[in-house]
Parts: sequence; structure tokens; C-alpha cells
Amino acid sequence: MTAIKHALQRDIFTPNDERLLSIVNVCKAGKKKRNCFLCATVTTERPVQVNVVKVKKSDKGDFYKRQTAWALRDLAVVDAKDAVKENPEFDLHFDKVYKWVASSTVEKNTFISCIWKLNQRYLRKKIDFINVSSQLLEELPKVAEESVPSGENQSVAGGDEEAVDEYQELNAREEQDIEIMMEGCEYAISNAEAFAEKLSRELQVLDGANIQSIMASEKQVNILMKLLDEALKEVDQIELKLSSYEEMLQSVKEQMDQISESNHLIHLSNTNNVKLLSEIEFLVNHMDLAKGHIKALQEGDLTSSRGIEACTNAADALLQCMNVALRPGHDMLHAVKQQQQRFSDLREQFARRLASHLNSVFVQQGHDQSSTLAQHSVELTLPNHHPFHRDLLRYAKLMEWLKNTDYGKYEGLTKNYMDYLSRLYEREIKDFFEVAKIKMTGTTREGKKFGLHGSSGKLTGSTSSLNKLSVQSSGNRRSQSSSLLDMGNMSASDLDVADRTKFDKIFEQVLSELEPLCLAEQDFISKFFKLQQHQSISGTTTNEAEEMDGGTLSRSYTSGIPQTISSEKDMIRQMMTKIFRCIEPELNNLIALGDKIDSFNSLYMLVKMSHHVWTAQNVDPASFLSTTLGNVLVTVKRNFDKCISNQMKQMDEVKISKKSKVGILPFVAEFEEFAALAESIFKNAERRGDLDKAYIKLIRAVFVSVEKVANESQKTPRDVVMMENFHHIFATLSRLKISCLEAEKKEAKQKYTDHLQSYVIYSLGQPLEKLNHFFEGVEARVAQGIREEEVSYQLAFNKQELRKVIKEYPGKEVKKGLDNLYKKVDKHLCEEENLLQVVWHSMQDEFIRQYKHFEGLIARCYPGSGITMEFTIQDILDYCSSIAQSH
Repeated sequence: MTAIKHALQRDIFTPNDERLLSIVNVCKAGKKKRNCFLCATVTTERPVQVNVVKVKKSDKGDFYKRQTAWALRDLAVVDAKDAVKENPEFDLHFDKVYKWVASSTVEKNTFISCIWKLNQRYLRKKIDFINVSSQLLEELPKVAEESVPSGENQSVAGGDEEAVDEYQELNAREEQDIEIMMEGCEYAISNAEAFAEKLSRELQVLDGANIQSIMASEKQVNILMKLLDEALKEVDQIELKLSSYEEMLQSVKEQMDQISESNHLIHLSNTNNVKLLSEIEFLVNHMDLAKGHIKALQEGDLTSSRGIEACTNAADALLQCMNVALRPGHDMLHAVKQQQQRFSDLREQFARRLASHLNSVFVQQGHDQSSTLAQHSVELTLPNHHPFHRDLLRYAKLMEWLKNTDYGKYEGLTKNYMDYLSRLYEREIKDFFEVAKIKMTGTTREGKKFGLHGSSGKLTGSTSSLNKLSVQSSGNRRSQSSSLLDMGNMSASDLDVADRTKFDKIFEQVLSELEPLCLAEQDFISKFFKLQQHQSISGTTTNEAEEMDGGTLSRSYTSGIPQTISSEKDMIRQMMTKIFRCIEPELNNLIALGDKIDSFNSLYMLVKMSHHVWTAQNVDPASFLSTTLGNVLVTVKRNFDKCISNQMKQMDEVKISKKSKVGILPFVAEFEEFAALAESIFKNAERRGDLDKAYIKLIRAVFVSVEKVANESQKTPRDVVMMENFHHIFATLSRLKISCLEAEKKEAKQKYTDHLQSYVIYSLGQPLEKLNHFFEGVEARVAQGIREEEVSYQLAFNKQELRKVIKEYPGKEVKKGLDNLYKKVDKHLCEEENLLQVVWHSMQDEFIRQYKHFEGLIARCYPGSGITMEFTIQDILDYCSSIAQSH
């Protein structure tokens, strides 16, 4: 145990400036584990600290490590278990009870004795020792106790110090002296016994010398002893004074401890008071509503701007008080619960008052706006809702407060607003469209057929009865020929440019009035109901919807807003759909009326509607206005496509008169009118592609129908019908310069040229019939292999026969034949196209060509005969010119 004690002192406690006083080998009671050591130590520096340290031997090597340390002042009880019988068990009560079993009772008693002595010296008997033998608890002699300086390395337990003194290591000086002494003796190592005897003899000599020296200095020793006695007396007096001082300091220390404890309690109380004050200030500052705010919430004026501002500030303050983030435990306070209930009552009371007032404002707005409808009944304008919006926007912040605090009342206000405003807008918009219909039809003679009475009268019957109206077609030429525009409705020939311009202006004004109305209402809804508007890309564009088979962009709506709304943007769109639910049906009715008045109006409507849709989609592709106009645009586009299809069907079913010449077909002339009008309407329009597609369909149908009519014509030759109509088509396309019809323009020119040439050849025929037959025979002989100069030797084709045939066609007969031909051509051709001179000039050229052909055959087959025609080319030119001038 002594070796272990030295090892622990050297390895563990000396590096920490501690001195090991006692050690006991223990293990925990009731557990079979490796033993450990409990060590009692004191520090070598002031203030002295006494510790009980648990040291355990390492598993990996033969060394020890410090495991746990307890301050001795934390030790409350030492329980030895049995004061009479030997028992190795004992308990140490620190923060909890530690039960130990010592390796021997002796080590246990020695350790407990050391603890008791340290308690007496340093802790003033604060530790309770129970079940401990009285022999171990003997008081230390006071003198001995006081003689031990607290700062020196002396033991409080004599037995422990003796154990420490049993073995003393040589220091370096002693080792050096021994080595010098051994070097002075030759046999110090070889003969240790002789060396020991020599040392013994020398020691005896030195002892004798010391005794003699002491005896010689007895007098000095007596004097020294006397001085020592006096010094001891002085030391005793000093120690007595020090003890008294220590007792005084001990009392002062106890007083200081009490003062320190009192100061600690005072500091703790002050800290608690500060925290309590902070909590109270927090609750007062955040959950106290000013009396002015309470009064504003309960009695504030919601009609004046100042009252609305006061109510808004009060509502915001109430919301802040209700939404304050309470700290843990606040919600358990009775005052906090009471204040929260008060706030809830105020919120509920003010929410009811605000909702009731706003409902009254909505109803009053409906009455006020109804009184202004009369002045707009004769004007194509919609009432301005800006004053109403301006007045209501004063409540926007209160609506936001209501949305955040009582969503049920907020939703109820939203539904009430939609109900009141939808009825108001329905009256305004229906009256507005009635005025538009009157202006479209009231100044034309077709207006009478729709039941109009006077310029300011209204349409008889409902707007839904438009589809049942039938307009009798006029008996003019276009209706008889099933023209391009006459599809069972009014004839376009009776409508002048002014009527179409008027319709265009009215339709544009209708859209221009609706667009700002919808945008203003949507902006107001967003601001008043605090709904955010976001730009988004619509999943289905208008063009895509047009391509769908029977699909539209219209959205169904119900009488109420769905419980779950995907976003605020959807809520705005649904509110707009509910409020303006009559716009789309009214627009469709107006479009149907315009289409019945004049099918050309579909061109105006397609361009105008496309422009407004494009403008609306640039602002917000998913807005109500963009969606509604997109749906209506689909209807307009379908009407346009239906118009083109019906026109093509009418062309296919066209019938011509068998008693009169055909001339320019009606649908050809009307295609020119359609193209000219369309070019003026679609100039720089967004829907140019739709017009180009219609052009292609129509022109192909015109080509097919012209050929069909030409084949069926009995009065007018086929070539004349083809020539005149394709010439007219070519002239129209050349004048309008329609880029998508360049190929058709070239085709029309080619057809015109081919049929002109065919008609000239067919009509001119063989003006010199016998002469033609004669030279055909000549050409037949040449084709059979007879040389040209030998043809005159043929009996039937000799020179005599040739002169005989030539004499039958003098100049007078030729002129008469040409005059009859001119009259025949004039009878075939129509006056509108003015192609007579062109055809006549072509016939003149063809006749001259035949004449030159005959002259050439005479020169080749009858060389040197001197035979010539009885008229010349100049005579032909003169005849043709004279005939043309005479007619």
C-alpha cells in the first residue's frame, strides 16, 4: 500500500499541487467490479481545499487515472455502518449516497479517522459521523493542532506521517557524497563487510568526538535551552493571540456568510421584481387598447372620412393587441383571458357594424345608379361607377381588417356585393345593348323589319328572339343569282358604305365602353377586397380554342363562390364572372344581329374583336375581360367561317338564265367587292391569316363555279364566259395586290389568255371557206410526198382552179363577212368587261395570220404564176377599223 501511495502522490497529485494524506482500497457495494482507491488530499496553496478523490487503475497499462473528485465541504454524512463490530462497509453522503466496501477494516478506520481530523481542522465539525467508534473520534491535542502551520507540508495524522517516513529516498547530494566515500576506499565494493566495519569504527570515533564536543559546550547548551524556553513561551503567547484572532475572524466570516446570503436573496428578489415588471409592462403595452380606439370601434362614424380613419386606426390597434405573441404562461393569467375576451367582443361588435354599414352602401349604390340610367338610355355610353368606387375605397383597409379577423363576414359582404352589383350591371348593360341595336338598325329600312318604331324606340321582343327573325330577300339581280352575300338575309346591295361604317363605329364604341368598365371594376375589386392580381400565362389561347371541335373558352359559374378557391386571382375572375354574367350573351346577340343585317359585318367584328382581345391579353391573359372577349371572338370567327362556307355553297348551287347572255357572273363581281372591302378592313389587322385562308377557299370556289357555269351556259359560248370572268378576276387581283393570291392571279391570266385565243379561233373559223378547203387539199398533197412546186400539176389544184376560188372572195365579200362576225362577237360579249375591242383586235391579227399563210402557200406551190388575193393586208386593216368605228 505504501508503494501505491507513493506512486499516486508522484503521478497524480504532485502535478496538481496536492498532498495525499490517506488512502483506502474500495469497491462499490453490491457490484463485482475492479477495485479503486479513495484518497483524502489537501492543496499545497492557500486557500487550502480538501478533496476526496476517486482513482482507478487503467485497463490498458500499469498506471492510474483520476476519475472523480468531491469537495470535502460537500460531504454531509459519514456512515461506518457499525461502531462495535468490524465491518468493511461504509457510506459517504455527497450529492447522493455512495456505498463502499473497503478491502480491510483497518484501512477503512484509518481513512475515516483522517476525514474526521480534516473536518475538525478545516470544516469546523460540519460533517456528521454516525456508527463510528469513539476511539477514532478523539480530539486532536490543541497544542499539537495549533503547532502545525496550515501552510506547511505537515500531516494532521501522525500515523500517516510515520508511514510516509518509513522510506526516504537519497537525494542527489547524498548520492554524490556516498560515491566520493566509496571511491576513497579500494575494497568498498569487493569487501563490503570490511568497508562496513571501517565505517562503523569511523562512526564511533565521530560519535565520541560529538559527545566530547557536547560536554565541552554544556554551558552554551544551557544558555541555548534557556533561550529556546523563552522562545517557546513567546510562541505560545503569539499562538494564543492568533487563536483569539482566528476565533474573531471566524465570527466575522460567519457574519459575512450571512450578509452574502442576504445579499444573494436581495439580488434574487430584485431580479424577480425586474422580470415581473417587464412582464407587466409587456402586457400593458401590448394588450392595452386606448379608450379612444374603443369608442371608435363601438360608436365611430362610418360615413365621414375622419370617422373612417379613426375606425381604421382603432381596428388596426385591436388587431395588434389580439395578435400579440404571448410569452409562456401568459395565457393562464385571468386578466389576460379577460382582456382577450374583451377584444373578441369588440371585434365581433365592430365586424357586425361594419358589415351592416357596407351592405347599406351597396344597396344605396344600386338605387343611386338606377336613377342615372334614364339619361343614358338614348346615348351609347355606360354609366360611370368611378364616384361609387372612390367612396368605397375609403373602406379598403377596413375590408382588409375584416378579411384577416372575420372571414365569414368578409365572404358574406363579397357575396352581397356580387348580388347587388350583378343586378345593377345587368340593367345597365342590357339597356346599353338595346341602344346599340337601335342605332344599328333604326336608321335603315331594315330596321322596320325588326319591329323598330322611331329612332329612339326599342326592339320589340326579347334579345333571344333574334334567332327567330327572318328577313325576306329583295327581288334584285343579286338575290336572283344567289349572290355571295345574300344568304337568306338582307341584300348587301341595299347597304351603302355609310351603313357599314356606321356599324363599325357602333361596334367599336360598344367594345370601347365595355373594356374600361370591366377593367375599372376588376381594379376596384382587387383594391377593395384586397385580392392580388398576378400576371400569368393562360393555358389555352384563343387560337387553340378555335381549333377545338365545338370547344369554347366560356366558363360555367354558379350562384355562389366555391368554398375552396385556388388563388385570389381565381376569386377575382369568379367575382367578375358573376357580376358581368350578361356581357357575353348580350355580345353574342349583338353579333347575331350584325350578321343578319349584313354578312360583311362579320369582317368588321372579327378585326375589332381580335384587336380588343389582343389588347386585353397583353394586360392580363387570364383576366375576365380577356377570357370573355376570347369566347366572343370564337363566336365571331365561327360566324366568319360559316359565312365563307355558305358563300361557297351558294356558288356551287348557282343557276344561270338560259335566255340571256351570262357576262360577268354575280359571285365574281361580288368577290371583287368582298376583297376590296376586306383589304380596307384588315389593313394592319392581327387576324390577317384568317382572311388569307378565306381568300384561298373563296378563289378556288370561284374558279370551280366559273368553269361549271361556262360548261352549263347555252346562250353564251363557254370560252366567252371563261374569258370574261377570268379577265375580271385577273384585273381585280392585279389591282388589289393580294400577296397570298399571286399564284391564282397568274392562273387567272393564263385561263383568260387561253380562252381568248380559243374563242377567237372558234369564232373566226374559216372566213374564206372555199379558199381554206382548197389550200387544205394542197397541204394534204404535200403531206403525201408531192413536192410543193409540183402541186400545180394536179388536176384539182392547178392554177385555173386557184384563180376560180380566189375570184369568189372579192374585198366587198370579205368586208361583209367581217361585219357579220363583229356583230356576232358583240352579241356574245357583255358591256361590263369591255372586251369587244380586245377580242376584235385579236380576230384581226388571226385573220391577217391566215392571209399570210395563204400567200405563202401560193408563193411556194405556184411560183411565177402571178396569182394573188383580190384584197391586201392593208385592205383587211381598213375593213376592221371601219367596222369597229361604224359600231
